[in-house]
Amino acid sequence: MTDKVVVITGGSRGIGRAAALAAAARGFRVVVGYASNEAAAKEVVAQIEGKNGKAIAVKCDVGSEADILALFKAADEFGTLGALVNNAGILGKSGVRVDEMSAERIQQMMAVNVTGSILCAREAVKRMSTRHGGKGGVIVNLSSVAARLGAPNTYVDYAASKGAIDSFTIGLGYEVAGEGIRVAGIRPGLIDTEIHAAGGEPDRAHRLAHLVPMKRVGSAEEIANAIVWLISDEASYVTSAILDVSGGR
Repeated sequence: MTDKVVVITGGSRGIGRAAALAAAARGFRVVVGYASNEAAAKEVVAQIEGKNGKAIAVKCDVGSEADILALFKAADEFGTLGALVNNAGILGKSGVRVDEMSAERIQQMMAVNVTGSILCAREAVKRMSTRHGGKGGVIVNLSSVAARLGAPNTYVDYAASKGAIDSFTIGLGYEVAGEGIRVAGIRPGLIDTEIHAAGGEPDRAHRLAHLVPMKRVGSAEEIANAIVWLISDEASYVTSAILDVSGGR
């Protein structure tokens, strides 16, 4: 898979950033998708290029189909697509019960976390499937242990969106297994990234670390290591599988 293109949505920060750097270190050309933080995306590209890797940054709000189409068009011009990491996602304000949620919040959550991931996968399949003349590839979807735990009194809508990602991972994997494409998911646990600040609780991961059997939070790099293993040939017999990277939680 080396010298193939990997598209990473939400690639400017957190898990996406760590995955971009790890994939580049393994020889992938990296398309760093970012929703708004251009400076952060360009910093990731600069780090990769500083180590003789190849990367570009492309603005893409995965809640917009037009942006997704533009992202994959840029990827086409960069090389042959070999992998997609569906990492972009949003988190609503923490501590909001379902009976307090607005339709707008729920619709935005599903548009970005679910519809966006499915549309990105659609574009990847069009390019990688042997049915469409492609040479195969890998799709890795980022879920969350919240899909199993439900996140009551915290963000049930986010948990539901990740439950949808789990089902999508399994179904798409079966659908394209005979077309040279592997599909896998990762459920991160409490990871020390900026997404908790988006929910209004920047210290949430560390505050809840005692609930993890390993008694610590995880790092973005630990999730990235699982991602790059899944997109490598070392995981060549893995599809429709979801890997918990959660310290046992």
